[in-house]
Amino acid sequence: MNIQMLEPAVEQANASMVLLHGLGADGGDLLPVARALGLPDVRFILPDAPVQPVSLNNGYPMRSWFDLYGGEFPLRQDNAGLLSARATVQALVEQEISRGIPPHRILLGGFSQGGALALFSGLTLNYPFAGVIGLSTWLPEMEHVPEHPPAVWLAHGLYDSILPLATSQASYAAWPELASSLHTWPMDHEICAEEIEMLGKWIAARLAAQPAT
Repeated sequence: MNIQMLEPAVEQANASMVLLHGLGADGGDLLPVARALGLPDVRFILPDAPVQPVSLNNGYPMRSWFDLYGGEFPLRQDNAGLLSARATVQALVEQEISRGIPPHRILLGGFSQGGALALFSGLTLNYPFAGVIGLSTWLPEMEHVPEHPPAVWLAHGLYDSILPLATSQASYAAWPELASSLHTWPMDHEICAEEIEMLGKWIAARLAAQPAT
C-alpha cells in the first residue's frame, strides 16, 4: 500500500493522525487539509485505498476502501470489505504505537467513504483514541454502539449533492449523541476553510487535554 506522510514541523511528532480519503481519490487528496490544520506536532498518515471494482459505479475499478452499493439509507453494507479496511487502519495505528505515539495521542479521520471507515474503526477498535473525525460522511451500521465512545467531530455540507445531509443524519440515529458533534456549512460535498479552522482548534484542544506520554 502506498502511504503518504506529512511529518511534523518540529523535530519529533508527539501525536499522529490517520487521514482517509474518499472514493476514487488518493492520500494526496487530503494533503492540503493536513497542512492547513496547523498542527506542527502531529504526524499525518495518508494511505491510498486499494483499486477495486465498485458496484455503485457499475463495477468500474477505482480506489475504494470497501464496496459501495446504491439505494437509499440504510445503504447495503459490504461487511467483509469494511472489516478488511478496518484491519488496514488498525495496522497503521499499531505502526504509530511502535514509533512511540501512545494510542490516546492518535486520531482517526476521513472524508466521505474514508470518514465512514474512520468512524467505524474508531468506534469498534479497542483503543482510547484522542478523537475521531468524519467529514461529509455517514456511520456504517454496527451491531453495538460503544458504551464509552471516543470524542467525535462531524461536519457536513447543507447542500451536499453526493451524500445528502439527511442521509448522513439518518445513519446516526442509533447514537443520538452524535447529533451534538455535527457541524454544517453552506457547501456541497467538499471541505471549506472555516471547517478546517474549527477542526484544527478542536484537535489542538483534544491533544492539549491528553498527556504526551
